[in-house]
Order: sequence, then C-alpha cells, then structure tokens
Amino acid sequence: MRDVKQKILVVEDDRAIMMGLVENLKVAGYDVLTAEDGPSALKMGLESRPDLILLDLMLPEMSGYEVCRELRDRGVQVPVVMLTARGDEFDKLHGFEMGADDYVTKPFSIDELLARIKAILLRGGRRVQGPATYTFGDCVLDPEARILKKKGKEVALTRTEFDLLAYLCANEGKALSRDVVMNDVWGTEYYGTQRSLDSFVASLRAKIEAKPAKPKHIVTVHGVGYKFVK
Repeated sequence: MRDVKQKILVVEDDRAIMMGLVENLKVAGYDVLTAEDGPSALKMGLESRPDLILLDLMLPEMSGYEVCRELRDRGVQVPVVMLTARGDEFDKLHGFEMGADDYVTKPFSIDELLARIKAILLRGGRRVQGPATYTFGDCVLDPEARILKKKGKEVALTRTEFDLLAYLCANEGKALSRDVVMNDVWGTEYYGTQRSLDSFVASLRAKIEAKPAKPKHIVTVHGVGYKFVK
C-alpha cells in the first residue's frame, strides 16, 4: 500500500469508459479525479496537481490535443497519456508534438494501461548523469535545469522527450539498439513498443534538426537503432 496515494485525472466523455477506468484505477490504489470536457480538464490539470492525466483525444469544446498543448504552454509537465480510437502514425506523432508522454489506442487492455501508468510514474524524475551542458548544432541542453535552447530560444520538451534526448547526448557516438534505449530510459517496466520509441525520435528530430527528414544529430543506424552525433 502507498503511504500517499498518487492522483490520476481521467478525462473521458464516454461515461461507460469513464466509470470502468475510475473503478480499475481505484482498485489499483490510485486517487481519481474526473473531467468530461476540454475546459474542465484544463482547469483541473492546472489547479488539482494530478500525478498523471489520462486524456481522451475527442472531447467536447476542446480536443485532447488542445488541452495537452495548453497545459504544456502554461508550464505543467505532469505526464499525459492520450486515449483515443485513432491509431495511425500521424495522430500519434501529433500527440507527442503537443506534449503527450504516451498513447493508448482504444479498445485497450486495462492491464496494459495500468502497466503503462505504473512505468511512467516509477521513472518519475529520473536524471541522466553527465556534463553540465551538451552543445550540438544550434542547440544547448542543460540536464540539471532540464532546459533545451535552440538559437538561444527555449524549446518545449515533454519529460519523456527530455529524458530521451539527455540519454542520447550522454551516449554520443554509440550505436544503441532500440531495446537498450527503451530499457535505459524507460526501465524494464515500460510497456511500450519500438514504434513508440520511433515516434518520440521523430518528434525530437522535428524540434532539434534543421532538416528533420535528413537528421544530422539523431541518426538511424539501420538494423540496430539510433546514434547521437554532435
């Protein structure tokens, strides 16, 4: 049993799905808050300080994309797991670009969802040890302050994106397999797939590379995974 229960905000406009999520999360030992539309979700995300947000994509008044982007714009870095019936790669990448930390497509297994939540909360504020800053191209990454600047302007990264980029920088020049990256950054408890990692890499490239389609810093090593190059 947890001494202090972690708090999860569930944002879902389908009441049947909402009630199922609430019941299972409470059984798993979490405190649960709920919202059924975008504005309510934004208000609770800003004021209630949840430890994690389960955010449906299709919501009344504001979409899940808009809620997530607004939270990030206002400096809220709580992990966000998007829930949606839409599952193509563009939708997932757009979700990561808006600041999501993970993405689950309906219908989903409640055991899988709980495993993803547990993994995200466990990795929490994991830090990568290394130099004070990393400089590459037009970018400067400060792991201690958790700030990325490009051409002197701060670039918004989710916690997951930051952890991944800091890890790649700390392993500059090494060809890293996808499995190694996922285990080291997310931990062995992570329930995601290699496609999830590829989506995060694509999102990072869009933010740091001059030409994301021809990356110079996060380079694909065919048949292996990725390598970071200054």
